[in-house]
Amino acid sequence: MNKKRERRGFTLIELMVVILIVGILAAVAVPILRGRIEQAKWSEGAATAGAAKTAIRAYYAENPTACAAMAGATVATHEVTLGFSAGDLTGRYFTSANFTITSIDGNGNAVITVAAPGGLTGSAVLGASGWVYTP
Repeated sequence: MNKKRERRGFTLIELMVVILIVGILAAVAVPILRGRIEQAKWSEGAATAGAAKTAIRAYYAENPTACAAMAGATVATHEVTLGFSAGDLTGRYFTSANFTITSIDGNGNAVITVAAPGGLTGSAVLGASGWVYTP
């Protein structure tokens, strides 16, 4: 009897097809993940801007006339006045210099503009309508 030997394993074509499929999946997934990473970095900016906005509102409750002078300055300029220690508003991506107090209305509600630090694009504003990010 003549028995054929069975060879087990994958052919070169099968391996190339698998590598091609993995390459296509990676090409689709990488841009999506990069966008998510940038959104996560901006969420740090949103949290810090929210903390600054809350501090401004509390400071306004005690000093309404002095608070109006803060408009147009960076949060770093008034960091100690608002009750923060040096470095409290410094995160991994944003520092207090990235936040500008655009305006403060008659009720102590502040509008804070956030500038993108190195490596990020766009800008954002935290105001009465909430967090607005512009890529």
